[in-house]
Amino acid sequence: MTATSANNSASIFRLSPLIRVTLLSLYVALTAPLPFLSQVTSAPVPPGLLWVGISVGLVALYAVLTERVILDDRGIQVTYPTWVSRFFRKGWFLPWSEVKELKPRSTGQGGLVYYFLSKDGKAYLLPMRVVGFARLVQIVQAKTGIDTTDVRPLAQPWMYAILLVFTLLLFLVDAWIITTALTI
Repeated sequence: MTATSANNSASIFRLSPLIRVTLLSLYVALTAPLPFLSQVTSAPVPPGLLWVGISVGLVALYAVLTERVILDDRGIQVTYPTWVSRFFRKGWFLPWSEVKELKPRSTGQGGLVYYFLSKDGKAYLLPMRVVGFARLVQIVQAKTGIDTTDVRPLAQPWMYAILLVFTLLLFLVDAWIITTALTI
């Protein structure tokens, strides 16, 4: 799946399906055994309450993963579906004329993220987990004149592929845990 054009002047970039599937799967793999373990261990938190919490968390995670980046002649915009904007996350819009610079910042894990700095001093995180990221930064460079040749995504697809493989292995452990919990 690549970025799509809504018309000649707008490009829409969606979150990578590999990233979306990996993160949703990891969430389910990490949380699904909890209600079963709660029941077996007679934990003070009832399994039903855990299922409600896990469901709300899954909806919130899915909401965050619906992010879209729209680049057009006016500027760059990060949007979410209406139901997400109303309850979870608001998007943002930055006109090209307001972009002062693209500033790198190191993460706690040693990676680099980039922020648009506006002329009024606000910072906007450059979305880096979209399909067609190289094309996105080319458009940013063309619209702003900022050199983006050194801008790379925070995580490469192979990293998410490895995480997905380990998540699938975790599902096998989950199956064993749940089976054992149900037979006790």
